[in-house]
Amino acid sequence: MNNKAVFMQGTNHMITKEVPMPEVKDHEVLIKVDAVGICGSDVHYYQHGRIGDFVVEGDFILGHECAGEVIEVGKDVKSLVVGDRVALEPGKTCGKCEFCKGGKYNLCPEVEFFATPPYHGVFTNYVAHPEDMCFKLPENVSNVEGALVEPLAVGLHASNQGGVKLGDTVVIFGTGCIGLVSVLSCKAKGASKIIVVDILENRLEVAKKIGATDIINAREVDVLKKIEELTGGKGADVVIETAGAEATVKYTVDVLKTGGTIVLVGMTPKDETAFNFMKLMGKEGELKTVFRYRNLYPVAINAIASGAIDVKGIVSHEFNFDQTKEAFDFVVGNASDVVKAVIKIK
Repeated sequence: MNNKAVFMQGTNHMITKEVPMPEVKDHEVLIKVDAVGICGSDVHYYQHGRIGDFVVEGDFILGHECAGEVIEVGKDVKSLVVGDRVALEPGKTCGKCEFCKGGKYNLCPEVEFFATPPYHGVFTNYVAHPEDMCFKLPENVSNVEGALVEPLAVGLHASNQGGVKLGDTVVIFGTGCIGLVSVLSCKAKGASKIIVVDILENRLEVAKKIGATDIINAREVDVLKKIEELTGGKGADVVIETAGAEATVKYTVDVLKTGGTIVLVGMTPKDETAFNFMKLMGKEGELKTVFRYRNLYPVAINAIASGAIDVKGIVSHEFNFDQTKEAFDFVVGNASDVVKAVIKIK
């Protein structure tokens, strides 16, 4: 079997190379990769070569949202067999630190996460991965949906952090993939009003289609006044910021209901940004943050399989494996058209 991988080679450039077949350890399975989503972090690395302290050095394989088929199992694997289709949770943690043992393994300082330097990602034909990080997909869940389990887990974690419940009013800033899966998650949890804010009309329309009750184009109206109008002056029980823009981070406390919760998901360009903590204190609001997710792959898969959450509606473009560079360039140059792009490896 030949194994090829697409590497970014410097910024805005990619090459395809043959790579060795992965060696399968006793508790690992070998996956024939079928579908990989293009994440915003992949695009950021592609354009800029770094995210914060994570710097790409040398040729580097991107991609961490993936699903595929088990074609080989290690000798100690018990829960999976050849032929199973699985979604891969991309982080390998130590299992021994206080965070792993306390159930917050997403905070493990030793995590090896796909496509986070120095660990290569999954724009490749084959990858080996631990059995316990591969989650079997039901027959009615496609591999493309399986690849979207990863971003959906982020949206579920965001709504969990916010404590979204039946009847809540939620404001979501941003309609990128994470903003949209946050809409899906909040809808599934019974939020009665989901107000979504962005400047891209096509993505706002997608948000409306998948469950937003109200959409606001920030280029056309006064966002704060419109949210005040839509909430009867009360504000939102939960505000989820996924845009990663300084302006929307500031807005979160303005549109928050007294006693409500803000969840910060998006990463701002600057490490430090202005925020009105006095206003937050006056509302006795809570401020929570999100770093990836934990213990949510089974929940996400069950939600998709049951029909409670439909992630297919956020996929706007599919590309073949040999079109990976073209796909990245298209995503970079067509933000107003692309909602979510997926690479089909087969």
